[in-house]
Amino acid sequence: MGVPTVGAAASNIVKFAIGYNFEYTNGMPIRYVGFPFPVAGQPKSVHHKYIYESNDFVSGKPMMKAVINALTNPLTEDEKYAGPPKGSAEEPRLLPPDTEDALQQLFKDKDWTDYNPIILPTEERVAAMLKGTSKTPDTVVKRLGYPGGPRNLTVEKVAVCAVMAGAKPKMFPLILAVAQSVPFGNSTSSMANMILVNGPIRNEIGMNYKSNVMGPHNEVNSVVGRCFTLLSKSAGNLHAGKTTFSSLGSSIQYNNLCIAENEEALPAGWQPTHVLKGAKATDSTVSVGTGWSYISSVGEVQRWYPPQYLLRDYMRSLTGMGATIVMDPAVAGILHDEPNSFATKADLSKWLANNVEKTVASYWGNGVISTMNSSMAIQGMEPLATQYKQVKEAPDTMMKPFQAGQVNIVVAGAGQTTWFVTDFGVGRGNSVDAWR
Repeated sequence: MGVPTVGAAASNIVKFAIGYNFEYTNGMPIRYVGFPFPVAGQPKSVHHKYIYESNDFVSGKPMMKAVINALTNPLTEDEKYAGPPKGSAEEPRLLPPDTEDALQQLFKDKDWTDYNPIILPTEERVAAMLKGTSKTPDTVVKRLGYPGGPRNLTVEKVAVCAVMAGAKPKMFPLILAVAQSVPFGNSTSSMANMILVNGPIRNEIGMNYKSNVMGPHNEVNSVVGRCFTLLSKSAGNLHAGKTTFSSLGSSIQYNNLCIAENEEALPAGWQPTHVLKGAKATDSTVSVGTGWSYISSVGEVQRWYPPQYLLRDYMRSLTGMGATIVMDPAVAGILHDEPNSFATKADLSKWLANNVEKTVASYWGNGVISTMNSSMAIQGMEPLATQYKQVKEAPDTMMKPFQAGQVNIVVAGAGQTTWFVTDFGVGRGNSVDAWR
């Protein structure tokens, strides 16, 4: 575009930018400078040292000199390259024959698996999976936005991963709907994902939405959740140390908290999640949410301390970017009935948004919040600007981190007055019926 530009990022991301990303994904020779890691949550004195005392990770020169050089030096012939990434050759549609052990190892070597054994996706098995949908194998499920050129995630490619995960054809429409959200959320922190299924598909394919709903006790919940991981790692190009850089990661990514809502056990007036998001009760949908936190209530609700107060207490631990509470029908019943009398999910969401409070210091002390919102606060956007000033001037000032629309209520499980508070977002969802 003719604009002198330099990319600046932490050293771990710069390794990706000038290495794997340039060779296989982007192909655009952007100039970068790299500063030490971590960045978020560091005092100004550390940032000052990064800029004025540290050397650029790429050139080895003082940081500001490296920035000026990158902005002013003429482009080299190599830097004028325009075209597809030089290392981005497509994988062949078929692999050559080999022993099962050798092929299992090949898939691991390519980082196409979660390192558990897979079902090898033979042509026959993929063809059988494709019978689970009326769509043709070359139908595009999603165009993955690689800067070097979009790559089509097709029905056939999804079928390959479905076979690998151990799916059956009857599960395939749901898996195709999930595939529209590939790749899953990922960051340098412990981001994870949640798959929520609503509508008739739950019973058609035998999902668990009752007892032990989050445990490893149902084939469909397990397989569909695992398939999202396999799709995200292979088609979504997520590879540890190359394209993902999380420190601790999350074990939730093994099956992505794949659950279905217990719609049959909802109290009168409480609507299923997909209906609240605009779908019909007879529609089958799946929503993929991204978040970090997953906090158990530990023990059962005590009636002398109403559950909404416990929920409020636990929600103070969340960042404030969103919340989804997954509760047993017994908890929903207590909340619905007198003396609590939350006639709808919306009533409970509104109450929680108005009653969950935390200090501005606690809210802004989270590196994700600070990184995402500080630039808007500095520019004067309210209420962020006022909160940002209060962090130094009055750090114990209380604030409400949630709006009612950010608090989702999901009813699942059966048999005990327990619940989980999470910061996973639940959106409108993808249609499963569109992929039948």
